[in-house]
Amino acid sequence: MSESLHPAAPHHLPGFITGPGDTDWFMIGVGIFLIVAVVGVGNLYLHLHTLPERKAHKSQKLQFEVVAVLGLLALFTHNHLFWVIALFLAMVDLPDFGTPLRRIAGSVDKMAGVTPESDPTEPPETAGHGAGSTISAAAKSEAHGHA
Repeated sequence: MSESLHPAAPHHLPGFITGPGDTDWFMIGVGIFLIVAVVGVGNLYLHLHTLPERKAHKSQKLQFEVVAVLGLLALFTHNHLFWVIALFLAMVDLPDFGTPLRRIAGSVDKMAGVTPESDPTEPPETAGHGAGSTISAAAKSEAHGHA
């Protein structure tokens, strides 16, 4: 502190009060702490907010998309009920009805002699059947001379 104190100032001032023209290190420290605290709390909030999406990431695509939309609705509307519903939906394993129905439809197509369309979500059927297992029934019958 400088010696040029105002005559009305008390003679013993706390250490965080600086003289004119001096750098206020306490204010700089508090400012840095506040910036780090706001960024840290915001990061924690967003990390907690994406909890349902991270839980549903390993589930089916439709379930993940519904959970993601509910999470965005909760974020933008500040309605916590959407977040709670998304969390419950992410925790529940929904049964897969699509795969058995696609397989039934593919089997019916094969029985009818229609070439089934390949499903991009299904792996190719090459395990244990040789290299020619992906050839359709119509192509096999043409190769054997059946028209």
